[in-house]
Amino acid sequence: MAKQKYYVVWKGRNPGIYTSWAECEAQVKGYAGAEYKSFENRAAAEAAFRGDYENYKGKSGTSQQWLFTPTKPIIPSICVDAACSGSPGPLEYRGVLTETSEQIFHAGPFADGTNNVGEFLAIVLAMDWLLTKKLDWPIYSDSANAIAWVKAGKCRTQLERLPSNKILFDFIANAEEGLKRYPSFKVLKWDTRAWGEIAADFGRK
Repeated sequence: MAKQKYYVVWKGRNPGIYTSWAECEAQVKGYAGAEYKSFENRAAAEAAFRGDYENYKGKSGTSQQWLFTPTKPIIPSICVDAACSGSPGPLEYRGVLTETSEQIFHAGPFADGTNNVGEFLAIVLAMDWLLTKKLDWPIYSDSANAIAWVKAGKCRTQLERLPSNKILFDFIANAEEGLKRYPSFKVLKWDTRAWGEIAADFGRK
């Protein structure tokens, strides 16, 4: 038996929450600029409907699953993530506010990078942002490797140095120097199984 899904229509003939694709389709098919998305449970759909479509666009329907779990991530906090098309490949990374998914920084795309390099740089960029704002919030990443590299103060990537990715190695050097001076920030592993995709996820899986 197919799992029940809930369909939020923010913009359509009759905005609301629907329990079948057929009902949702009737509201959005042929409707210019329709805004809609499916969710795994009613609570998630209701929370999304009260919010802004832009906070959910391009994200997995489980991207805010953490809202409905007994043990939640610490709020306020920052989530970071990276997206890389290939390894190596075009790399970008960003940070968002966990609670709202509001993007606070974005970098890239840069040629010939890897996902772990992006995650490492994103964590350090989040530290920069927190220092600028004089905040002491936790930072979440779903990359165990990047977290380990940050805690060691060294990016242990095996990425080949190429003329095309020199800028990434410049960023890495600056990040490693910064980690020597920065105060101790709490960098935590995002629990994807319990909380769904990290809030900074690029939605390309």
